[in-house]
Order: sequence, then C-alpha cells, then structure tokens
Amino acid sequence: MTAVGIDAIEIRTGKLQLDLPNTFAPVKGEDPEKYSKGLGLETSSFPDVYEDIVTMGANAAKRLMDRKGLVPQDVGRIDVATESAFDNSKPVSTYIAGCLEQTFDGDFHHANKGERKFACVAGTQSIDDAYNWIKAGRNRGRSALVVATDTALYARGDPGEATQGAGAVAMLISEDPDVVELSTEQGYGSADETDFLKPNQQFPSVDGKRSMQVYLARMREALEDFESVSGDSHPDDFAYIPFHTPFPGMVRKAGLLGYRHMIRDTDVEDALEGEIGRQPREVDFDDREAFDEAIQAYTDDLKGTESYREWFEGAIEPTLGIARRVGNWYTGSVHLARASALRSAAESGRALSGERLLVGSYGSGAQAEIHAETVRDGWKEEIEALSIDEQLAARYDLSFEEYERVHDAHNHEKAREVEAFTQPSGEFVFSGWGRMNERKYEYVE
Repeated sequence: MTAVGIDAIEIRTGKLQLDLPNTFAPVKGEDPEKYSKGLGLETSSFPDVYEDIVTMGANAAKRLMDRKGLVPQDVGRIDVATESAFDNSKPVSTYIAGCLEQTFDGDFHHANKGERKFACVAGTQSIDDAYNWIKAGRNRGRSALVVATDTALYARGDPGEATQGAGAVAMLISEDPDVVELSTEQGYGSADETDFLKPNQQFPSVDGKRSMQVYLARMREALEDFESVSGDSHPDDFAYIPFHTPFPGMVRKAGLLGYRHMIRDTDVEDALEGEIGRQPREVDFDDREAFDEAIQAYTDDLKGTESYREWFEGAIEPTLGIARRVGNWYTGSVHLARASALRSAAESGRALSGERLLVGSYGSGAQAEIHAETVRDGWKEEIEALSIDEQLAARYDLSFEEYERVHDAHNHEKAREVEAFTQPSGEFVFSGWGRMNERKYEYVE
C-alpha cells in the first residue's frame, strides 16, 4: 500500500520576542529560574502589529510551496487548525488561500477548505482528515496543506501569561512522503472537561491546575487505547516522543508518567527492582488512597534513576528545543516538538530513517491522541531546509512596556494604535479592514 504522511514542514514564528528571565521576571518581582528552570522557557514569540494567524500561516505555507516547487493546482485540500479564529463563519483557510493566490499563478478554487477546532489537538486532527482523504482515493493525485496557526495569548496578570507564544506550522500531507509516514495505530482519551475555554473572547479562561490534571489523565487513556491496537509499548520502541508542549515543565510530568507505564512488566522494571523496588499494583492495596500514596512514592524514586534520566535526555529533551524559545503555539505545539526532535537528530548526525516516533497530542476540553509515525529517507533534507533559527535570531527584543502595548493591540475587544516594531519584507501582512469588517491582507515585496 502507498505510504501517506508528512512530506514537508515549514515554521513561521512571530517577529517579536519577550525575554522571560531577564525582562518579564524582574517586573513581576520573581526569580528568573521560575521561568528558565521551572517552566522551562527562555523567550516567548509574539506577532508584530501587522501579523496574525493568517499572515503567519500564509507565510509558512508560501515558503513550503516555494521550496517544494508547488503550484495551487497541486493542492486539493487546505485545512487550518486554530483556536484563535476571529470569524465564526468564514474559515481561516479561505483567507490563507486568498493570500497565496496573490503570489502564485492559478488559484485554489477546486481545493476543499476548512477549519478545525478542538483546542490544541486540532492540528493533529487536521492531519488525520488529510490522511483519510488521501487513503480514500479522493485526492486525485493532489496533496493536502495543513496549517496550525495560533496567537496563544493570555490576559495580562493571568498565571498563563508566561507561557504565551505565537506562530504557525505548515505541513504538506502527501503520498510517498519525505518526512514521516503516518500509521493506522492511534489511541484516544477524551472527556467533557472545563479546564480551558475561550467563549467568544481572545484571551482564555483557564483552570491551570485542573488543566494539568486533565492533560495527564487523557494522555494516559490515549496511551492505553493506543496499546490496545499496537500492543504493549516499550521505551526502546521509539526514537523520540513529541508531546503537546504548553511549556516544557508540563512535558517533564507527562514523560515521567509515560515512562512508568511503559516499563511495567518489562526488563526495565526488572533491572530497577533492586534499586527502587517494583511498581505497586492496585490489587495489592485495600483502598485507593493507600495505592495512590505508594505509586507516587515509586514515581518520585523513578524520577531519580539513571535509567529514567537517560531515556528522557534521549527521547524527550530533544523535542523541547524550539518550545523553550517560542512558548506555547496551541495547535502548532506538538508539531514544533516533532520538528525540534528531527532537527536535533540532523544536527547530531543520527541515522533516523526507519525509526519510529510516538506523537502525543492534546487539546483542552478535552482530548488526547497518541499515534505512531515512521521516519522516511528524505527527512534530513527537509528538516535542514527550515529557517527557524534565522527567524528566531532576527526577532525584535521587547521591553516590558513595549510588550504591554503590543499585547493589548492583539486583543480583539480593543482598538489600539501601535506602531510596528519591525519592517515587513517579502511577506504577507494585515493591511486593514474591508467594507464588511473583514480583515484584509497584502503581500509586501
């Protein structure tokens, strides 16, 4: 059967940055290590005043199409995943297609366009939709363009403020892909939860503690469901495990619990028995509270073992490199994690073709999806073509007062006249409002 998966990836970060330990922390009167070590974040990316989810998504998509030598007729489907949309009817994909039509010959009039919403998991769901569309034979030889784009902003003073970020990840889903082949091995964990929501507002309402609990619970359910079709997982099965990364500190928690689950009844647990004992089994306890205390103690001990630390450094830490410098990108977050892992492998000269990834996506509300991917022979060339390092180095470094001004400029509920901090060049920009209060865009040479 023909392989289907991700054929190309492109990333577009917001053009502004906020230094969390050195600019944000002093104003908040907090220890810089709360951000650099606790949350695992150094800087956050923000959009300039002429940037938004459309421009970032369109700029990522344009560079991907230019690099792959594509024209609009090669794309039969455009899906945008976002939880930052500004219109409840017209999908962001139509705006992005309209932008691209300004710079390419031809049009996307025969491409199916849509918008996916399920918090941060929607980007992965859009990839699933594209995969199914191709596997069903409806693509007529064409590829699908999936764009995950968000402005992950919180109200100033909100506990989530330090985890903000903005950017887009564009991905081409095709037959015989160059980056990764998608598999049918998937697992889901889903429940009706109120941990994070945006009821017709730009800045979310968040129960941070609850959201972390729900994230971990749904990930556990998804892993169990994944194993029901793939068989038991072992830490050695996967080269990397990219997680949805609201902040790297959250992934440290998820990674530890995932490792504990995967080593149960394996040679790894056997090897650790003399050091920390075997994992407690609930059937051996008279009540749930006693079991919970025992399993927590075991988990704390497991975290300190060399076995776990080596696994985390190899399978998880490489997925966090970009996130540390850009913050949370909502729908793009897990796809940044995948790109970060592959980039780390390319930089280290690791031979990755044929290796497997285990991708853990999550969206508040709440749903987790875990699926397997196999790295393809063309992955290294594609990853080395990314321009993310150059983009990060070119960001404008905001003062705290400048951060406050541009933050308020992106609040949908307020009108703020703020001058741009950077000069657009060779990119799509937001250019004003149309006759029906629609947002307008143009390409600046």
